[in-house]
Order: sequence, then structure tokens, then C-alpha cells
Amino acid sequence: MSIHSTAVIADSAVIADDADVGPFVVIGDHVEIGSGTRVDSHVVINGPTRIGKNNHIYQFTSIGDDPQDKKYRDEPTRLEIGDDNTIREYCSISRGTIQDAGVTTVGSDNWIMAYVHIAHDCHVGDHCIFANNATLAGHVHVGDWAILAGFTGAHQFVHIGAHAFMGMYAGTSRDVPAYIMVGGQPVAPKGINSEGLKRRGFSTDQIRNIRNAYRFVYRKGLKLAEALAELDALAPEQPELELFIASLRNSERGIIR
Repeated sequence: MSIHSTAVIADSAVIADDADVGPFVVIGDHVEIGSGTRVDSHVVINGPTRIGKNNHIYQFTSIGDDPQDKKYRDEPTRLEIGDDNTIREYCSISRGTIQDAGVTTVGSDNWIMAYVHIAHDCHVGDHCIFANNATLAGHVHVGDWAILAGFTGAHQFVHIGAHAFMGMYAGTSRDVPAYIMVGGQPVAPKGINSEGLKRRGFSTDQIRNIRNAYRFVYRKGLKLAEALAELDALAPEQPELELFIASLRNSERGIIR
């Protein structure tokens, strides 16, 4: 274990033997830091917070502090972060609230750039990219492989589907279905994230099927229920549509359309 002499660490904190804690770091009560994780200078981590293996948390980041919610009254909520994440300078990730499940979660292998804010009760999947200043309000869910470009924002309770892409400066108060690219002001659908799907190994046929499904929802003038009926008929032979269909059917705020 490498812990700088100027770091301040609570007695109840549990830090793996091969973790690296830099100068002037403050680690509060009930914080767990896993093997191989590096915490650079001037980071503050409060608990209850569990951070997994091989993460790199850059300087001046605030992890696991109180939720920015006026209803919060010091209830014992928590933050859980997985493995292999990069969390750059000046990011803030808050714990949950009892108005939700009491936990904020960030999965594994996420690339989180400078000044990103992940608010209370958010749930971020795996392999996501958040560019500089992307901001999630409370209770937002982000699926695996989603990309949020710089200065994007999501309203409370919004769901951003797996493999979705939000363009720079886009802000949404409605759900972004899986696979969809959105952008502009006001935000609007721009097609499917075909380049991202290629990079992740989707076949030409799968991408064609997803593009065809997009047309049912966004180009044929169908009501959403009608489009879903068409997609349900295709799904048994095109299982890649299941993520898209689920994100449409489970939306509570309504989708960008």
C-alpha cells in the first residue's frame, strides 16, 4: 500500500494493500477502496462508499459526499463504483437518497472526463463515456456503452438507453431509447449510433435491422403502439431489437421523438 504522509484517512476506511493514495487526499468513514485503485492528490471520498479494483481517480474530485437534495437529512445512503473506471479532474459523484433505493451506482470500465456530475440515485452501466461537463440530475439511468458528449444534460428520472449517443450541448427531459443518436437544441433524434455499433462488433445485418426498427418508430408516421407491434413481430428473429423495444416500452417520461 502506498499512502502519502499528508493523506487523512478515517479509522473505519478499508484500503487494499496495493492501492495508491496521493498527497492531501481525505478519505472518510465507511469507505472501501479495492486492489490497484489509484487516488490522486486532493481527492475527497466520503462514505458509505465502495470503490472496486483498478480505478484511477484524478485530482480534486469529490466522491460519495451528501446528495444535493434539500430533503436529505443525514440518512445512511451509499455509493458503489465498480472496476477499471477512469474519473478525471473535478468530477462529483453523490450518494443516494432514501426517496429512491438509497444508492448511486457506477459500473465498470467507464471513461468519465473532467467536471462531470453524477447526482444522487443515478445508475450508470458499464463501458460508458461521459465527456467534459456532462451532467446527470438525480435518479437518471444510463445503459451500457452510452456516450454523452461535452456539456450534455439529463433531467431527473430520465433513462438513456444502451449504446445511445447524445451530441454536444444536448439536454433532455425525455428518455433516449437504446441505439439512438440525439442532438441539437431542442434535442431531436438523428438516427442510430451505427458507428458505435460497428466498433462493438454488431454485424452488418444487425445494424440494418436496428436501422429498420428506427424507421418504424421515427419515419413511418406510426403511433408508438403501432410501431411496437411491428417490432414485436420482428424480434423473435432479430434479438438485437430487444434492447430497443424494452427502452420504448418501459419509458415513463416519454421518448425523444
